[in-house]
Amino acid sequence: MKRKIYRLLLVLLCLGVLGVAAVLILNGMVCAVGKAQMLSLEAAATVDADCIIVLGCQVKESGEMSHMLHDRVQRGVELYKAGAAPKIIMSGDHGREEYNEVGAMKNYATENGVPSTDVFMDHAGFSTYETVYRAKEIFGAKKVIIVTQEYHLYRAVYIAQQLGMEAYGVAADYRTYAGQLGRDAREILARCKDVAMTVFRPKPTYLGDPIPLTGSGDVTNDGTDG
Repeated sequence: MKRKIYRLLLVLLCLGVLGVAAVLILNGMVCAVGKAQMLSLEAAATVDADCIIVLGCQVKESGEMSHMLHDRVQRGVELYKAGAAPKIIMSGDHGREEYNEVGAMKNYATENGVPSTDVFMDHAGFSTYETVYRAKEIFGAKKVIIVTQEYHLYRAVYIAQQLGMEAYGVAADYRTYAGQLGRDAREILARCKDVAMTVFRPKPTYLGDPIPLTGSGDVTNDGTDG
C-alpha cells in the first residue's frame, strides 16, 4: 500500500512539474511575440493602420473611467492625433444597461477633439479575445494598433497575430496601478487560456452584421455617448 501511495505521489509530482513547465513555456511564447510588436508613440505614427483598438476595463458606478481605462483612452487619442490611424475602436463591456465602458470611452475621445464619426464602439468586447475577433470579423480590421497597459498588451497582440491580423501594440502606462502584482499573476494564466482560444477559435458571445471602418462610427451610437 505504501508503495502504491508513493507511486501515485510521484506521478502527481511529475504531472505538476510538466504543468508548470507548460505554463512557463506558453507564457514566454506569448510575451516574446507581443514584445516584438511593441512600438513607441512616434514609431506607431508611421504604421498607417486601419484603426486603433482601445481595450476597455472598469468604469465606476458614477460612470467615471478608472485610472487604467482613462490612460488607455488617452493614449488612443494621442495616437489618433499623431496620424497612426484614421479610426478608433473603443471596445469594452456594455452587456448591461447600467454598465457602459464604451460610452465613457467615446465621450472622452470626442470631448478631446476626436470627431464622433471616427470613433466606433464595440459594445460586446467582453474579453480580449472577443474584442480582437470582432475587430476583424465585424469591423473588417486587418492592420491594427492595440492600446492597453504593457502587461496586457503581449496577449492582445499575440491573439491578433494568431487570428491573421497585422498587429502592433502601444502601451498606456502613465502611472503605477494599485493591485498590479495580482494582475500580473492572473495574466500568466490568461495568456495560456488565450493560446488555446486561438487554436480552437470559438465564436464570441455576439457577432452580427458587418460595420465597415470606411463608414461613420456614429452607426454604433446608442444614445449613451456624447
